[in-house]
Amino acid sequence: MPPASPCPGLDGCMAPSTSTPVSMGTTIIAVTFNGGVILAADSRTSTGNYIANRVTDKITPLCDNVYTLRSGSAADTQAIAGYVQHFIAQHQAEEGEHINVKTAANLVKMMAYNNKDNLQAGLIVAGYDKHGGGQVFSISLGGTITETSFAMSGSGSTYINGFVDKYWREGMSEQEAMDFVTKALRYAMTWDASSGGCMRTVTITASGVKRTFIPGSDIPPTYGELPFPTAPVRA
Repeated sequence: MPPASPCPGLDGCMAPSTSTPVSMGTTIIAVTFNGGVILAADSRTSTGNYIANRVTDKITPLCDNVYTLRSGSAADTQAIAGYVQHFIAQHQAEEGEHINVKTAANLVKMMAYNNKDNLQAGLIVAGYDKHGGGQVFSISLGGTITETSFAMSGSGSTYINGFVDKYWREGMSEQEAMDFVTKALRYAMTWDASSGGCMRTVTITASGVKRTFIPGSDIPPTYGELPFPTAPVRA
């Protein structure tokens, strides 16, 4: 006897599976500039071909001066960030001062590496401290850590390699760095179907942290893309 159809009366219809992992087909990028770092991300979270959340916040604070960008499995990256927040809070309580960015990044690397067979997480850790200034660390799947002047990850990052190679340069001002990351995100969100929604950025300097939010309606269209629809003008 043939197995029952997953959708009664609809031959060939596949019922959605609740066991499908929620992943962040995403674009995340962090860059250093003259005086700090900027972290930026899109906001789309997908479950297979279904967009589960259009306004996800993928920039997570680990402490006051260090943030992380999350890509991969949403649950896995949230778990790592939660554990590291706890470790950093303990460390800062014992030391009585802000943690170094490198120490925070190594805590993230330890969690990713020690659980590499069970987690799907690619993270970028960036922040500012009095010893090293603005710093960016990339932690890839498996737990390899690399300190770089800029880092990007996620499905959309493959579409902007040429753009980044051409326009990235050391010692940018804060405004130049902001223009760079928002334009890179804009192109990635255009060409990568798994990236989209709105843009969020976090700027970290010696004077503190500044967040910005750019809704999808305010992101200018790229060449060949239709502009965001607006309400019709009525006489």
